[in-house]
Amino acid sequence: MKRNFDDLQVGSLELFCLTVEQGSFTAAAISAGLTPAAVSRAIARMESRLGVKLFIRSTRQLRLSEAGQRYYHFCRQAINQLLEAEKQVTGEQEIPSGLLRISVPTPYAHFRLLPKINKFHQHYPEIKLEIHVSNRNVDLTADQYDLVIRGNHLPDSSLIARKLEDAELCIVASPEYLAKNAAPTSIQQLQLHECIQFEMPSTGKLAPWLLNDAGQVRSVDVKGSITCKDDFLSTLTLVKTGLGLMQVYRFTVADELRTGTLKEVLVEHGRSTRPFFLLYPASDYQPLKLKVFIDFMLKENSNL
Repeated sequence: MKRNFDDLQVGSLELFCLTVEQGSFTAAAISAGLTPAAVSRAIARMESRLGVKLFIRSTRQLRLSEAGQRYYHFCRQAINQLLEAEKQVTGEQEIPSGLLRISVPTPYAHFRLLPKINKFHQHYPEIKLEIHVSNRNVDLTADQYDLVIRGNHLPDSSLIARKLEDAELCIVASPEYLAKNAAPTSIQQLQLHECIQFEMPSTGKLAPWLLNDAGQVRSVDVKGSITCKDDFLSTLTLVKTGLGLMQVYRFTVADELRTGTLKEVLVEHGRSTRPFFLLYPASDYQPLKLKVFIDFMLKENSNL
């Protein structure tokens, strides 16, 4: 049988991934216990064999070419699968372990994910978690995340999507604001109110409000003099100060609605939802640390 790879080529694949992840030949060399020249030669051999440039080099920066980005995705997945296969064969993965990198938007992090982390850690103490809390959409491959949680928009990709929930939205205001401004009784009257805006990091556009109108959910553009960026929860803080109205996830204001520190308006136009999904790369070999986290989140959310 013809061999497609020799030992040197397999080692070069590891050095290539290490260079991408460390950001330079020097850092990769230190991590691998080699010289920068040895790493550079290994990459040059790969480029010669493939007939493409994997890196765009300059005196100040080393970055992946477009071909390099595609190649890295497959190389990292292949190496991870080899490592996983060895663990499965040797029995090392009987106990879930290792670093799990997760990206999650701010409202879901603070009100859904983070309150569950202690329970997950008690079940799987050998798994280390790195949690990126941000509304910025990360690239799983380029940013090296194992899994992301995202709301509403699903990218057109080969990622696997598992729905966590359909999160209900509601429009709220403080009693102080409503004492000075009569609560709106129709969708049209929202134009008469100070509506707090949120700019979506993924698009740079203002987030529309989703309202039920005669049995149909429609997108409504509202007006306001204050716009928040990046952190969705900042809009909730402004609502509590009496600044204006805001459409938020009901799970973020459940306590305030129960105690009366916030009031819901336009209830008859409520009940619209946005979905939240777990997203992760498709693979024949799923690391055990990822599998148990996915199973945990789906089970925890099954009762919502």
